[in-house]
Amino acid sequence: MGELTTELSYKEPTLNAEPAVQRRLLDLQDLDLQLDQVAHKRKSLPEHQALAELGAEKSVVDRELVTADTEVSDLQREQKKADSDVDQVRQRKARNQQRLDSGAVTSPRDLENLQHEIGSLDRRIADLEDAELEVMERLEAAEAVQADLRSRADAFAGRQAELESTRDAALKELDEQRSVLGEKRSAVAAELPDDLITTYQKLRERNGGIGAAPLVGKRCMGCRMELAPSDLTKFKAAAPDAVLRCEECGRILVRTSESSV
Repeated sequence: MGELTTELSYKEPTLNAEPAVQRRLLDLQDLDLQLDQVAHKRKSLPEHQALAELGAEKSVVDRELVTADTEVSDLQREQKKADSDVDQVRQRKARNQQRLDSGAVTSPRDLENLQHEIGSLDRRIADLEDAELEVMERLEAAEAVQADLRSRADAFAGRQAELESTRDAALKELDEQRSVLGEKRSAVAAELPDDLITTYQKLRERNGGIGAAPLVGKRCMGCRMELAPSDLTKFKAAAPDAVLRCEECGRILVRTSESSV
């Protein structure tokens, strides 16, 4: 800790500011903390996590839906082909049956061959109809899967729209808060000397967002450590406009009505 104090003292010149100005620095610190809180809320909105999880689930369903769409499309083409195959054989059988019924074929051998072909066509039609039915059943099952996936995808899209709407409303409100706080901060910062703000900003970066803290009693409210008697003695002897620094954390210490110095 001694090394930190030495380093800070070496790198940064002694600062002076009227007591009222120093107390105004606490107002700046408070506004900065509020701005930090707004920034944290923007990043940690529950809708962010919910949308990320929903997006992961939706991407899986979307991929499965693409596969299902492809399968249905393939089966529809397969069914059309099966229907066409059955229709062609039926047409051929119908033509043969028409020739048989017309009496145009008189040769016993030709009649026998024609009847044999009709019988073969009947068996072929039965086989093709079985294949056609199998394709229809597969298509029906694939379409059921497709419909379920599409329903789930639609539900995901609806939920995503709801979450995005809620998120956007929350972000809008937080952005409005940030704008108001930013204007107040600018007004306060304009009242403070540049060297004090520069030091304060550096300390904020080093100390988790807190660069200045009030001295309450004998305690630094930045690190919550009670000051050593020697430090208290030194602070009591300091001029009112001297900018004090906590020997423990290095933060700017601002004397208030609650300070014991």
